[in-house]
Amino acid sequence: MVRGPRRSNKTAPSQERAYLVALEHGQRGLMSSDESLRELGRLVRTAGATVVGQTVQKREHPDPATYIGSGKVQEVQAAIEETDYTLVVFDEQLSPAQQLRLESALKVKVLDRSALILDIFASRARTREAVLQVELAQHEYLLPRLRGQWQHLERLEGAIGSRGPGETQLETDRRLIGLHISRLKSQIKDVSRQRALHRRRRERDGVPVIALVGYTNAGKSSLLRALAGVDVFAADALFATLDPLTRRVSTPDGQTFLVTDTVGFIQKLPTQLISAFRATLEELESADLLLHVVDATSPAIDAQYATVMQTVQDLGLGDKSMLTVLNKADGLLLPNGTPVSSESDIAKVDIVSPAHDGEDALLVSATEGWGLDALRRRLTLDLYGEPDSAY
Repeated sequence: MVRGPRRSNKTAPSQERAYLVALEHGQRGLMSSDESLRELGRLVRTAGATVVGQTVQKREHPDPATYIGSGKVQEVQAAIEETDYTLVVFDEQLSPAQQLRLESALKVKVLDRSALILDIFASRARTREAVLQVELAQHEYLLPRLRGQWQHLERLEGAIGSRGPGETQLETDRRLIGLHISRLKSQIKDVSRQRALHRRRRERDGVPVIALVGYTNAGKSSLLRALAGVDVFAADALFATLDPLTRRVSTPDGQTFLVTDTVGFIQKLPTQLISAFRATLEELESADLLLHVVDATSPAIDAQYATVMQTVQDLGLGDKSMLTVLNKADGLLLPNGTPVSSESDIAKVDIVSPAHDGEDALLVSATEGWGLDALRRRLTLDLYGEPDSAY
């Protein structure tokens, strides 16, 4: 008996196919809808899905029932024939009721930007601290959406043999999640106390602290690695690192300071994440100087700069001393259109952006090491009040 080739069973899940939806309305964010959709697409790819289509709707206000109007819902429904999408991702946070109605109409999973970012954070969390903070944010996001999880049981309510189970399970889950949230907050408070002890120890040592802030993927980790001369994980990816990392930086004349990397910001950052990462963001409150790292090559540089500045204000850090650094100078062009090819070219670059405010901003390339000596001189001057004579 001749047998054909043996077939292996596929066990790996197929890649999800995402269809993106954005709404252009009077209360939109700092980015244009096109820029925001491009960023949403990158978030989707970071989460492991592929983008198969997108659409933008213009209207004065979001529809209270489905966020987009009924006609747009029908258009998205029809798009499945051409794109075969398995997931629809909205660029704004949906209410629990909107998400439930959209999933009922589209017959596929519906996510909003907040859920997507939370999923990415969950996949990147490595340390106990990050896991606790992400888990807290996820549970706080899930709690008001529990009713949709048990809708199939609520439809049975009142039927013979099935009276009450939907509401009973719903209340049970609410209570369990509420208890878990309380435990997570207690554990995060313990983390916060431990961090406070470390901070007090640093203050006793009298070593100044610089905290890096910036939009996600601006190159903060690369800059920390370049300044400290030690191995620090860095990647060309959104939210590559979640945990604060501190390294000591020494200057040739013997001055030292500590540089702490923190989680990157992003527009429309879920409020649950800001609350959950409070213990981590406390590192910013105790810093002597905030070093705002900006991606000089980003087409959305103005919006990204404004987003970080607004987040700093929202965290109550608007009065902190801050120095702006425009990173990735090696990817810029000179006025004549040729690429920057050396450190000496940096001075010739002309950037028209609020992020580049004359002498108050420095151009560097963390990967090439360009502009780092000038940055060290400026940091030493700001922290110690006198120029470094060794340079």
